[in-house]
Amino acid sequence: MGDGYARIKTIMRGLELNTVCEEARCPNIAECWGHGTATFMILGDVCTRACTFCAVKSGKRGGDIDIDEPRRVGEAVARMQLRHAVVTSVDRDDLGDGGAGIFAATIAAIRDHAPGTTIEVLTPDFQGDHDALARVMRARPEIFNHNVETVGRLYRRVRPKANLRRSLELLRAAKEMEPRSRTKSGLMVGLGETMDEVKELLDAMRAHDIEIVTIGQYLRPSLKHHPLIRYWHPDEFAELKRYGRELGFAHVESGPLVRSSYHAHEQAAAAEAV
Repeated sequence: MGDGYARIKTIMRGLELNTVCEEARCPNIAECWGHGTATFMILGDVCTRACTFCAVKSGKRGGDIDIDEPRRVGEAVARMQLRHAVVTSVDRDDLGDGGAGIFAATIAAIRDHAPGTTIEVLTPDFQGDHDALARVMRARPEIFNHNVETVGRLYRRVRPKANLRRSLELLRAAKEMEPRSRTKSGLMVGLGETMDEVKELLDAMRAHDIEIVTIGQYLRPSLKHHPLIRYWHPDEFAELKRYGRELGFAHVESGPLVRSSYHAHEQAAAAEAV
């Protein structure tokens, strides 16, 4: 794990912060923490949805809102000297704005504590509430990310409380509200989709003005989660990357261990270079 890993863990525990790296059992945690990067998870550690692929614990309520959390995230970003900070959250359908206000406050706090850091937010769908989305976009994150996760045919089994059309429209609306922000989304393979279905989804994502896409292999967190249907071959990931670039995405990150926040700073830089 090394000194870098220990340093990040000490900062996170000292400031009482959650990371999606730990909660979602990310396979890249040692690499990312070793290099001094981590993805902050705000709004608690209990998700009000129960997607069948996800290791984060779920419940009907996500707990009380910690209004001091944005300040502590900003302080952590400054201590870690991050060039690019990624902030995500559990779904909070029990809140009137889905947690959008805390996202906006966290962006502001990072700017106060670390003004040179670029910011990426990975948000829930806010149940399609574009007023909530507008609260986030008024804070002008450099990257707005919301994952579509899988192809439409599998939503009922994989994301029963979500809707692909709603997610795509949220991403299109985010770009319209703040054209200076890059839009980003990610998906998994291995849940039972076909190559043609994934390419159709990429077509739809590009048609909704998504600029950065990540594609990774689903790894089953436990036997109670959605079964792993198959491992995709590295050549298939390469084919999806080629296809995505032909569609006009500014950047495509495609590989077995790719996750939404993996090499996030490099993705942002590559997209800006286009």
